Amino acid sequence: MLAALNAPPQPRPPTVPEPPERTLVKRAQGGDLTAYDELVRRFQERIYATLYHMTANHEDAADLTQETFLKAYRALAGFKGDSSFFTWLYRIAVNKAINFLKQRRHRGRLSLNDLDLNAEHDPDLVALISDRTPRREVNLAELQEKMNAAMLKLSEVHRMVVTLHDIQGLPHEEIGRIMGCNVGTVRSRLFYARQQLQAYLSDYLK
Repeated sequence: MLAALNAPPQPRPPTVPEPPERTLVKRAQGGDLTAYDELVRRFQERIYATLYHMTANHEDAADLTQETFLKAYRALAGFKGDSSFFTWLYRIAVNKAINFLKQRRHRGRLSLNDLDLNAEHDPDLVALISDRTPRREVNLAELQEKMNAAMLKLSEVHRMVVTLHDIQGLPHEEIGRIMGCNVGTVRSRLFYARQQLQAYLSDYLK
């Protein structure tokens, strides 16, 4: 035992770098489920966050996240690598969210009863309010409720551009690729959406 204590420290094994995204995609296309599980692990949190901000409901976001990855897996053979896997996956999630919201609106479910008010776990929404605008001291849960309600008043495309840019932090160019539009359209949609949000939240921005 004393000999072991006096022995020189053994070098730590080198850290194995994570395989590149394209390598994982190729392996997954070849039927490697472990590789696809790794892709899910890398992007699940961001896809879920995007869908939550679109639906304002954790259960709906979880269901849509699962549907997104299932659809992506089934369509994986058709992924040609013209864009990054990340962009391709986001495009699937965007379409899932927009279709879901249209169906929900047609069913007449768009109401405050659908909102998921866990503000203490989701402080990102507070950042949607412009830093240049004086804001009132409000209870965060109440602000979450008002913010969710304001987001749900936006059209699907305007809600998506706010989610991708102001919450997820994606650049205009990436958003354009995800939403299938040019950068100018992204900027104009973002400007309009922010103006609408500030109007809806005017009582909290005085």
